[in-house]
Amino acid sequence: MDALKLDHITKTYGPRVVLRDLSLTLSPQECTVILGKSGCGKTTLLRLLAGLEQPDTGTISRPAGLKLGMMFQEARLFPWLTCRENIALGLPPGSIPQEVDHWLSLVQLTEAADQYPAQLSGGMQQRASLARTLAMHSGLILMDEPFAALDYFTRAQLQQELRTMVEQMSMGVVLVTHNVDEALTLGDRLLILREGTMVWEERLPPGKRDLLSPSLIAVKKRLLKELA
Repeated sequence: MDALKLDHITKTYGPRVVLRDLSLTLSPQECTVILGKSGCGKTTLLRLLAGLEQPDTGTISRPAGLKLGMMFQEARLFPWLTCRENIALGLPPGSIPQEVDHWLSLVQLTEAADQYPAQLSGGMQQRASLARTLAMHSGLILMDEPFAALDYFTRAQLQQELRTMVEQMSMGVVLVTHNVDEALTLGDRLLILREGTMVWEERLPPGKRDLLSPSLIAVKKRLLKELA
């Protein structure tokens, strides 16, 4: 599938320039991770990609047929619906009811299908949110720090599960995070945004990541230096 392209995008809020003449190509077949300090424009970039906001200048070209999904730091499940019913909201018209079972199984929530969000842990809620997004058959998922509020072990588990899904389902992800280890675990392509412009890029080899390997330790050192 063709890439999603941003061409000379500028976005301002009053006198503040959030994104400045930004050009970027995003593949729907890899995980692109965007890092940067607070206020550098990361979330604004996601909102522009999702069509929730429009740029002041420049153009965004979305391939025909590319479905975009979006996940936030909060699961944003409807509290009056069960886990199954929340996931079913993402199904396209004409889907068979059994398809929900597929997504429940994929995110390991089969046993919690009839529970309400208040009965689910934070990690389970995010799994349900991910399943709802996947049920839309999204070709590219925009993720705004979706695991930031989770404990270390739950976050690590969901990171590995997401990595496996990206590889097996040939879908793309654009992930905004402050967590360097998360970026190294998930990213095929790492980008640093500073004052509204991309200032650094690095690609990582495919396959399982060992964060203690000399090659990734070297990348982490370069990342931390650029983010300082």
